[in-house]
Order: sequence, then structure tokens, then C-alpha cells
Amino acid sequence: MSEYDLDLEEDVEERPFNKEHFARILSYARPYPKTVALATALTLTGIIIGLVEPLMFRAALDQGIHTGDWRVLGAILSGILGLRVLSLLVSRAQIKTTNYLGQKVLFDLRQGLFEHVEHLPFSFFDRRPAGKIISRITNDVNHIGNLAASGVINVVSQMVSLVGIIVIMMSLHWRMAALSFTTIPFLALVLTKLRWALQSAWGDTRKAVADINAHLNETIQGLQVIQAFGREDTNSAKFDRSNRKFFGAYMRAIRLDQAFWPLADLVGAAGTCIVIWYGAKEYLAGRVTLGLMLAFTNYLGKFWAPISTFSRVWSQILSAMASAERVFGILDLKTEMAESKEIVERGVLEPVEAETMPPIEGKVEFDHVTFGYRAKEPVLHDVSFTVEPGETIALVGPTGAGKTTIINLLARFYLPTEGKILVDGRDLMTVDLESYRKQIGMVLQDTFIFSGTIMDNLRFGKLDATQEEIDRAVEAACAKEFIENMPGGFEAEVKERGTNLSSGQRQLLAFARAILANPRILILDEATSSVDPETERLIQQAMKVLLKGRTSFIIAHRLSTVRAADRIMVIEDGKIAEEGTHDELVQTKGKYTSLYEAQFKSQEHRLTTETSGGHST
Repeated sequence: MSEYDLDLEEDVEERPFNKEHFARILSYARPYPKTVALATALTLTGIIIGLVEPLMFRAALDQGIHTGDWRVLGAILSGILGLRVLSLLVSRAQIKTTNYLGQKVLFDLRQGLFEHVEHLPFSFFDRRPAGKIISRITNDVNHIGNLAASGVINVVSQMVSLVGIIVIMMSLHWRMAALSFTTIPFLALVLTKLRWALQSAWGDTRKAVADINAHLNETIQGLQVIQAFGREDTNSAKFDRSNRKFFGAYMRAIRLDQAFWPLADLVGAAGTCIVIWYGAKEYLAGRVTLGLMLAFTNYLGKFWAPISTFSRVWSQILSAMASAERVFGILDLKTEMAESKEIVERGVLEPVEAETMPPIEGKVEFDHVTFGYRAKEPVLHDVSFTVEPGETIALVGPTGAGKTTIINLLARFYLPTEGKILVDGRDLMTVDLESYRKQIGMVLQDTFIFSGTIMDNLRFGKLDATQEEIDRAVEAACAKEFIENMPGGFEAEVKERGTNLSSGQRQLLAFARAILANPRILILDEATSSVDPETERLIQQAMKVLLKGRTSFIIAHRLSTVRAADRIMVIEDGKIAEEGTHDELVQTKGKYTSLYEAQFKSQEHRLTTETSGGHST
């Protein structure tokens, strides 16, 4: 199995702590040392203020109220009020700084992941649903970014706070402190066992929501088929099962949630009651003051907060570990050029740096190429051929024979398992991909049109194209009329995937885009298979312009396209079974003849009758 094969197991919510992943997560905050330092300083300042305040209340009670010294009481209360104002300002600054840091980490991680995914080989995408990849760039990145920013700061701040509280409690009255710690094992039991169950329950609800979204998306996309076959009731029953699954998971999570927090509060309250009972005896015996009791119970209330926070943050860390495993697994995959360099370094070729592809003349050579999308399942077997500059090659053959695989290898979407592919004598495994792909053009059966304007789509292959160049390309592609008839012309808005254009209009736009890019090698994959005869006639006119002076590879089932080719290659079972011109291959009475009689002869008869003005019967 390839390193790009998909692990089809359900995504896990949490993974065990991994110090390598944790260190790597923290590294994303490294470019912002000043922000980290400021967030840490503000957080520690807030902790110190929180630790000092109960001691001031103790002083107010013992040195102000108990002694009747209003001046001291006023000064202490003024100090408490000033601390509250300072705490408010520090808290606002800390929240702002921490969020800024978190968003910067999220931005860098998400941008880096997106750019890395853009440069991964096609083998990465072959068996990965798009939704999985989108989830990595959104949800998983959020988990990692939150931990890198607020999560780690929370751990440090709560640890400092807990240590400070314990020290102060022990210094105030070590016996009461020791007594209050007796409930920690019970609280730890609640925070571990029940919290894990709660986290698992909420994880089940998220999975149930994902199932609902997946079914809803499939229903919307396939509604026409559902209605055509009258499957609404069956589809609704399937949705009902997903809906009930979510309902059950949500209610279980709510029951656990309602049990968890009251139970945690009950344990904390029990500890507080024990301390107050013991403290009351100490107070009545004159061994402690009322102010000390007030301060101690205040610290006791603060004591439970860090412990609860630790359990939440630990769950956040384990969730981030699962996300990190998935995200870093993608980031560690080799890009197209890195994959090429690794193969070169293994000794397949002499190690060389990627070289910029000079202006292409158009000579293409497949030198004993073998390739399979899966290991030990080759699609092409020892394929060799040479195409001269400017030559037009038609690839024909049954479905699954390997026609599209040949053009995928030529576009360098995949690397051959064995052999070489050379363009103008340069091995595609060693050339800079950007400089090479800028000189090739593709028009596919399922033309992809981007959201934006007509002009945006035309300039996609040549961003600096002038209006004059665009006008010539549109004219040559026979797309001028439909563009001018659209509201706004070149600035007309195109919806996602060009859904507000007909299939013929999308194809004409794709041909205009290819002509404007002026590629030296052109690939047409079933570019005219799904259009009406009138649009096909326009596309055939555009193809005459597009093919002129370019090395072209055409996969087609249209007779006119096949017959116009300089050479036809019949692909069967991953090999070149026959090659030659149309007339040469028909005379051999071989595989092409059978294919011609099965697929093309009826087209030829239709074209002949249409040309003569007659009607077929």
C-alpha cells in the first residue's frame, strides 16, 4: 500500500499524549515570542491579583472591622476596589492577546496545510473523500491552534495558581489545609471517570451530526434520482435512523452532563463543609480569627477551579493529539517535487536538482513506461512511443484500457513505476513542475469552471492576458456570441462549477481558456462527448485553431476528431495494440477496425447523410 492510501477507520476523538506532537504544536507559537511573553505576563498578573484579594479581605475583617479602625478599613477596601479595576483591565488585555496569538497560530497552520495539500501528488487524493481533507483544514487545525495558544497558557497559569493556593492555605492553617485535601481523591474520580464518559458521549453526538450532514448532502445532490425512482419514503426512513441516532446520543450526553457538574459541586461542597466545621471549632477556641476563616474558605473555593480546569485542558490536549496525528500525517507527506527527488536519490536516475523547463518544442517520448495506481496492479505495461513536435495523436480503445492514464502521466500528475517520460529530451521526473505545466493545456470532458466572472475563468491560465488576446481567443473558440449575450458580458458572474452555463458553453469557455494560455502540449480528454451537434461543430472549428502547431493528445469517440489525427494509437489492456493513420488501421482489419465498426461507422453514416442533406432510416 502507498503512503497516500486512506485509512478508512472512523476518525478517533482522542489519542494518547505524544510529546513529539506536543512539541511540534508549541513550535507554531515560536514566531511570536513577544506575544507569548505578554500573554503569559498578563495571565500571571491576573493570578497574583486573585491570590492577593482574599488576604486583603482578611485584613479588612481583622484589622478594620474587628478593631473598629475605619481608616484602615477604608484604605483596604479602596485597595480591593483598585485591584478589581486592575483585574478587569488585565483580563481584557489577556483575552485579547491570547485570542490574537491563537488566531495567528491558526492562520499559519491552516495556510501551511492548504499550500502543502496543493502540492501533493494526485495519488493522495485518489482514495480520500474531499470532506475528509476539508475537515483536516478546518476542524483539526482549530483543535491544534487552540491548544497551541490558550490551552498551554491555561495549563501553566492554573498550575501556578494551584501551587500558590496550596502554599497560602498551608501558611494560613496547615491542619485545615490537610483536611480540605481529603476530598481530592473523590473529586479526581469524578473528573476522570465521569468526564471521560461525558467526552465520549459528546463525541458520539458529533459523529451522529456528521452522519446527518452526509445523508443530507447526498439527498440534495441526488434528489432528482430519488424522485425519479420514487424512493422518497425509503430515503426518509434512512434519515429517520440517523436522526434517532443523534437524538439518543444527545440525550445520553445531557444526562451525563447533568450528573457530572452537580456531583463535582457536591464533592467540593462536602470538602468546604468539613473545613468550615473544623474551622468553627478553631474559631470558638480562639485559635483562628474570623478574617482567616473568610480568607481560607475563599482560597478553598479557588482550589477546586484549577483541578477542574486541568481535566478540561487534558481532554483538550488528547483531542489535539488526535488532530495532530491527522494533520501532521498530511504535512509529512512528500510533495510532487520531493517525491521526484526521493526517487532520483534511490538511484533510478543520477541525482540532479529540478531544472526549469525551457520553451517546449513538443517532442514526447514514453520509454518503457509501466504504471499502476495501486502497487502490484499495473495499468500500463512497458509502453513506448515517440511523438514529434506538432503531431496530433488520438488515443482510442475500450474503457479502462489506460488512455487517461497516459495523459495523466504526461501531465506529470503521477510518476511512472518503471521507465521514463521525456519532453524535448528532459525527464519529467527532474524538471520543475511549475515551469513545465505552464506550457501544457488540458480540456476535459467534465470541464471545471470556477466561481467568479467569465473574465476570471478566461485569464486562469494567463493572468496577464490583454483584452486583445482575450478577444482573439474567444473568437477562435467560437465563444464570442454566447459571452456577449450574457448579462455583463466578460464580467458576467459564473456560479460554482459553472452551473448557470450549459455544458456546451462550459466547453467553449474551456477551449477559449486553453487557446489564451497558448500551450505547447495540448491534452483533450473526451472534450466533445457530451455536447449537441451544433456545439460540436463550433468546438471542431475551435479545435482546428487549438491544434495548429501544437503537440496534441486527444482521447475521443467522435469520428471527425479521430480521423483528423496524424496518428491513432489503439490502447488495450495497458499496451499499444496498434498505431497508424485511420486509413492504415482500417485496412489492417485489426482491433481498430472492430472498434471503428462498433463505434464510428454509424457516426460516419450520420455525418455523410447530414452533409448530403438526406435522412437516415
